[in-house]
Amino acid sequence: MITLLHNPRCSKSRQALALLEERGADVRVRRYLDAPLDEAELRDLLGRLDADGRALVRTNEAEWKALDADIADPDQVVRAIVAHPRIMQRPIADDGERAVIGRPPEDVLGLLD
Repeated sequence: MITLLHNPRCSKSRQALALLEERGADVRVRRYLDAPLDEAELRDLLGRLDADGRALVRTNEAEWKALDADIADPDQVVRAIVAHPRIMQRPIADDGERAVIGRPPEDVLGLLD
């Protein structure tokens, strides 16, 4: 089972979902803006990503720019995303062992290997 942290308004997120469905993957969609991740879930997710906290933040979003947060500090990144879920990068595919940011969307297919 792959959980896709999904924003249906995002074209990359829609593309990632379509790619997984086309390959017959068992996908559970979680609209993270409607059901935000809590601090523990975000910390677990960071542990499964092959990236640091910098990759998890949409640094061009106004909410991030308004914060006095250090992008290099995972604790500050987690707290910022909990407070402002919209700044989390998307889409993210997570199989419980590994997680991948779908930028480009084809990257999510790496979980099917």
